[in-house]
Amino acid sequence: MAKIMKRRRFKSSVEAKTVELKSVGPIQIERSRRAKHINVSVRPYRGVRVAVPVGVSFASAELFAQSKAGWIKKQVEKMEQMERAAQILKENNPIDRPTACKQLVNRLNYLAQKHGFTYNRVFIRNQKTRWGSCSGKNNINLNINLVRLPDELMDYTILHELVHTRVKNHGQQFWAQLERLLGDARKLDRALNDYNHLLFVET
Repeated sequence: MAKIMKRRRFKSSVEAKTVELKSVGPIQIERSRRAKHINVSVRPYRGVRVAVPVGVSFASAELFAQSKAGWIKKQVEKMEQMERAAQILKENNPIDRPTACKQLVNRLNYLAQKHGFTYNRVFIRNQKTRWGSCSGKNNINLNINLVRLPDELMDYTILHELVHTRVKNHGQQFWAQLERLLGDARKLDRALNDYNHLLFVET
């Protein structure tokens, strides 16, 4: 059985605790009002998180995590490889921030003008969880590590966010518009997953 190390309470009555899972190490168990089932995720620099739905006990979540220990261990090993790859890339191929920001803004403006999109403001950041985003006010955020991607995937990401200025979800209308611009947009979306380790490169 996992040994409880600590427990704390967050705002909005969200409970969380860290436990030591046999053969894996520390994992974070958190109450989630959005989760419908117990869900385990493993992310670089964030470790292992177990989301627990309302009405499910933390003890049940620990048992579930223990039953998935083999899978979790494999994912942790992949996560550690991604962290090492990101560190090596940071050391051997640093990004010049002013140049990278100018490149991304210029490309955004080019694609927006070419395809008739408008947006409010653009921010270039070193986000850890996503390549880009578009707010309800049509402010676009782009990850600075986009400059490390192949050109077709950089353009895919930028156009993805530009389409969000018109369609604020990932429904059929969204993908239909993106397909008209790019052809096989879903294939490009899957290809982008192969570069997710770049999200964790500090610049």
